[in-house]
Amino acid sequence: MDEQVAPSALITSDAVTFGILAAILGLLFWTRSLGGRWAKFYGVVPIILLCYLIPSLLTSFNVITSETNLWQVAKDYFLPAALILLTLSIDMKAVIGLGPKALIMFFTATVGIVIGGPIAVALVGTFSPETVGGEGADAAWRGLATVAGSWIGGGANQTAMLEVYGYNIENYAAMVAVDIVVANIWMAFLLYGAGNPEPIDRWLKADTSAITRLQTKMADYSASIERVSKTEDFMVMVALTFAGVGLSHLVALLVGPAIAALPGMEESVLTSGFFWVVVVATTYGLALSFTRARQLEGAGASKLGTVFIFLLVTIIGTKMDIFSVAERPLLFLVGIIWMLVHTILLFTVAKMIRAPFFFIAVGSKANVGGAASAPVLAAAFHPALAPVGVLLAVLGYALGTYGAILCAEMMRVVVGG
Repeated sequence: MDEQVAPSALITSDAVTFGILAAILGLLFWTRSLGGRWAKFYGVVPIILLCYLIPSLLTSFNVITSETNLWQVAKDYFLPAALILLTLSIDMKAVIGLGPKALIMFFTATVGIVIGGPIAVALVGTFSPETVGGEGADAAWRGLATVAGSWIGGGANQTAMLEVYGYNIENYAAMVAVDIVVANIWMAFLLYGAGNPEPIDRWLKADTSAITRLQTKMADYSASIERVSKTEDFMVMVALTFAGVGLSHLVALLVGPAIAALPGMEESVLTSGFFWVVVVATTYGLALSFTRARQLEGAGASKLGTVFIFLLVTIIGTKMDIFSVAERPLLFLVGIIWMLVHTILLFTVAKMIRAPFFFIAVGSKANVGGAASAPVLAAAFHPALAPVGVLLAVLGYALGTYGAILCAEMMRVVVGG
């Protein structure tokens, strides 16, 4: 009996495939901008889910091929560029000016994600070891590292973890589903609370006067950085960004092999060249945030970074088998337990320090939702507070790489990987 050969894709050209992906992104964002029924649709179906799903379906039905060079370009150029653009805009003075309770809740949210992963893996592993097991590139902890990256930072950090830990991308759709479904269930609860925060604040015995002061402060901040972008702004932005991308690869070429040559370090994540690309790009962006380069945020630095992230998302979508989601339903239980740990820790600390629900919600979404949803949630409390979500979300991008690696290594220890 002859072995069956998979049918070839209708479109195999990298350039044509990239054009199709860009067109999909443009169509999605254009329809979302129309408002009305489209706004209701995207309120139910997150746009990032469609950015994964549509390319995945096109690949699954052999319209486009997954065998392209686009992923290599995306991870080598788009990803470090996004990390730089999203971290250079951090205004540390403004973040500190938010007050200690805001930062305490943000870091509590981060800790909740870091420890929640290992706890969830340990609990599910007691009755379903196959769910959190696996060997080599199929090891579940490697895939869950991408969820940690997304829930602490965002799409760029998620992609970074995918590459750093080398998870089998054919199984990646299940991890994306856990990420998006669980995160959006939590988002629904937070939005409900944002519509009526007073009962929660009374239970927390919170002092909400800080929120009123923040509304004035952040409205002034938002107005101060807004300006009309010029060609020179984009040229400087591109120069700084891709100089950083080049520096990241240079350090990776030098440091990775040097560490690999050390006794006992052959299997360490520190030998991964891509690990150093991600770490150096993040650190470079943070360093720029202490210079005048931070003012490029007013010209649209984070917006350009977001473009790179969504290009990454669609390219990853071409490599996903969306039908693998149904093969591991207990992964959703891992995600739910993980999020419960995060939630319980947040409310416990908030009760102790009498932090307003606003700081719980935005601190959480600055981690779990990132720049895509944290400002949306902040604006649900008051439109002038949207920049608070942006500031904390960008801080999440900066911490996402480091926190996700810590979480992943703890999960590796739990499963004995």
